[in-house]
Amino acid sequence: MRKTSLVVWNSLKMALAELKVNKLRTFLSLFGVTIGIFCIIGVLTTVQSLQTNVQDGLKDLGGNTIYIQKWPWGGGNDFPWWKYMKRPEPKYEELKPIKEMSNYTDAVAFLLFNSSSVEHKDNVLQNVTWYGATEDFSRIQDIKVAEGRYLSASEFNNGTPVVVMGYENALKLFGEANKAIGKQVQIAGRTATIVGTVKKEGQSLVGGWDFDNIIIVPFNFCRQVVNERNAGRFLLVKGKEGVSSQDLKDELTGIMRKIRKLSPKEEDNFALNDVTASSKSLDGLFSSINLGGFVIGGFSLIVGLFGIANIMFVTVKERTSQIGLKKAIGAKRSYILTEFLLESSFLCIIGGLLGLFLVWLITVLLSSILPFKVFLSLGIVGLGLGISIAVGLLAGFIPALSASKLDAVVAIRSK
Repeated sequence: MRKTSLVVWNSLKMALAELKVNKLRTFLSLFGVTIGIFCIIGVLTTVQSLQTNVQDGLKDLGGNTIYIQKWPWGGGNDFPWWKYMKRPEPKYEELKPIKEMSNYTDAVAFLLFNSSSVEHKDNVLQNVTWYGATEDFSRIQDIKVAEGRYLSASEFNNGTPVVVMGYENALKLFGEANKAIGKQVQIAGRTATIVGTVKKEGQSLVGGWDFDNIIIVPFNFCRQVVNERNAGRFLLVKGKEGVSSQDLKDELTGIMRKIRKLSPKEEDNFALNDVTASSKSLDGLFSSINLGGFVIGGFSLIVGLFGIANIMFVTVKERTSQIGLKKAIGAKRSYILTEFLLESSFLCIIGGLLGLFLVWLITVLLSSILPFKVFLSLGIVGLGLGISIAVGLLAGFIPALSASKLDAVVAIRSK
């Protein structure tokens, strides 16, 4: 154990001495490793941060959840919008038969949504999106109430004019979100009482539910003040635990066709938009971006590998007489081989640490600019150091092997 520690310590001292004595040569060789690690870890860090934010946003849309809507998600130049325009909008009356006929659903909700001004005394918020939801909505969406409470069953049934308000809306109307509880607001000409505020969530990259800037009211209250024909609407279905999204979609397809009395020859006149499918397609995109980062960084690492190998060949030549003396007093080939491999690895670790430091600086900068936090995880740091060590071992193997094979007498006599 003591002998191993001595080899490691001597190798580290020699690597630092090489860096100190031959600053320019060593820096130029380490530069390739630094840039390679920076490219790979920089891409992985950005993509992981982006992926985490997107996945969190998709979770907010609802895990194993199907949106029954008129329009399918997607778009592009080939999007046949004229085909979908003639489709009917989902109806509240379709909610009950879905619940009765489905074996795979855990919760079904119907929502109306519209935008209007919200007023409190002299304060007015324009174009606030508000949702009239049925009772199962909170079983599908994780609505985090910060102050007050969520809507009760009796309020849903009776259409009571009560509101759960988003954090930003409450902040703009009352100065502090916690001051909103119990206050009354005017919505579409009707007075409603705020019973709860939603915890601040921040901006999501995938859109969807912006709970910071919406208000939620009971569906039966919403339909009293909104013309349903002019409001957006959709059904929200959550599958039971263990039921795949594809099985849920297949069942809902049959149920919706039966409800709408479509013949076998008629196409579906509804869209089943799947959050899980969107997540899987994005995972493939992120994997491709990560692969691109590895390819770009790989070229820089190859340059760095040859640079480190060149340093080690020069180092072996400069220390030939020292190697001869060590072998003359009993140093084994494995000792010489290990010493030079460790020195090469330490040089690459220094380059890797510089690359990781640059990535950390970039994460700090991007986090202050982008609408989501960019973070450098411990797993990615470990990967960066692992790549650095692997490059060091590859770069130093041939020089270290040649050093270990030197004849002691010939090496001592060399200048």
